[in-house]
Amino acid sequence: MNQHLIAIDLDGTTLNNQSKLSRFTIETLRKLDELGHIVMIVTGRPYRNSINIYNEMNINSPMVNFNGAYCHHPRKPHFLPAYHEELDKEIAFELFANQDDLDINLLIAEGKERLFTSSMNLPDSPFFPKDLAEISQLSRANLTQNPTALTILCDVEKQKTIEDRIMSRYGDDVSVRTWGGVLPILEVVRQGINKSVAVNKVSEFYHIPNENILAFGDENNDLEMIKYAGLGVAMKNATDEIKGVADTQTEFTNDEDGLAHFLTNYFSL
Repeated sequence: MNQHLIAIDLDGTTLNNQSKLSRFTIETLRKLDELGHIVMIVTGRPYRNSINIYNEMNINSPMVNFNGAYCHHPRKPHFLPAYHEELDKEIAFELFANQDDLDINLLIAEGKERLFTSSMNLPDSPFFPKDLAEISQLSRANLTQNPTALTILCDVEKQKTIEDRIMSRYGDDVSVRTWGGVLPILEVVRQGINKSVAVNKVSEFYHIPNENILAFGDENNDLEMIKYAGLGVAMKNATDEIKGVADTQTEFTNDEDGLAHFLTNYFSL
């Protein structure tokens, strides 16, 4: 068997429009895992709200969070390709101080285990924890270590302006991407970090050639990963930019098990 690395985005790709896994998708991914392929979640989500999805899949593979800033293996604490790229916490404090001027509705500094937020009034969303014990007010007293990423909620029509202003001030230090599907989010990570960085590192560790790398995505934070893979696959519901760089696209949307149908046909399951 030629081992493949299958890099899968979550929201808008692997998950349906209710942010859930279908039974068909779970069975397909488990089968590929059992066959010896590397099925790797590569998501903008933090670890805290993607590990449950990983466990539901019941696979034995690495996972990538924060758009490539955190690469690890949930079942192997000493996984050699693991890395964790952080942001300078001073950027979080400066953005917090200028939140109103930037038209930011909510600013969150994401740690590996908890988050630090400019407001305790979080949206009702699977992206955020229900347990208040996992949440702290964003302040110098509370945020004492560098965060992995900054999550910004704002009006959709203001995203580009906010991104441009952040890049004009911190462009040498950060990258900005969007993710979130039904709840669009701006995410700020360390400069040079994107999903393809993790895909490259893991594929080299497993000695998987580029032609055996498949990557699936739907939003612009998947761009580098889709371009890097030997076969970059855009979801039918993907943005035009992703479809423009992909090698092919799924016949069905994420809400129609498009990923599972494509993989079933590709690997003749």
